[in-house]
Amino acid sequence: MAAKSAKESAEKNENPATQWADQVKGLFEKYKLPGVDLEAIAEWQKKELEALNEASRQASEGISTLVKRRGEILEETLQEWQVAVKEASATGEGLGKQGEAARERLKKAMSNVRELAELEVKAHSDAWKVLQDRLQENMSSLQKLIQPKK
Repeated sequence: MAAKSAKESAEKNENPATQWADQVKGLFEKYKLPGVDLEAIAEWQKKELEALNEASRQASEGISTLVKRRGEILEETLQEWQVAVKEASATGEGLGKQGEAARERLKKAMSNVRELAELEVKAHSDAWKVLQDRLQENMSSLQKLIQPKK
């Protein structure tokens, strides 16, 4: 039990949201504002920082996915072009076949651009949803926080 308590204490000290919430709570306690629910305000601010942290994490993951996929697409494209150039020079293909192959590569490139755009939109949407959800919670919490403590 002591190990778990020590671990929880260490995690609490490492969490910037918790540290900041504790600082805010200390300030409110220092100035003894009547009718202010310090616990609720501290918890509210902690949730704010956690939501921002989550949005940042999701945005980072989305960008990482996008960068990884761009690299994969670039590698695939370069391999395909290398094969096409070798085949064209080895077989002496006519311009007609080369033109058809170029059209196919262009279609694939457009498909890849579309895929990357969709990945980017998803990355932004996921991060924005976290912030929107937190904003909704804020609106309802704010009404509760401004009520005098009974």
